[in-house]
Amino acid sequence: MAKKSNIIKARSKPKYKVRHKNTCNICGRSRGYMGRFGLCRLCFRELALKGQLPGVVKSSW
Repeated sequence: MAKKSNIIKARSKPKYKVRHKNTCNICGRSRGYMGRFGLCRLCFRELALKGQLPGVVKSSW
């Protein structure tokens, strides 16, 4: 997971708009970010399995 200093730095407004980096709202992870939910893939999976994300259903075929 991201260091606390990196999470705080990412939440502050950057000097220029192009320096904005998408990070997970829960853990601060920048890779595997899902913009629709604002979460990384790991946090998304945890919350989806717990049923805390409305409209998300585990697929099976």
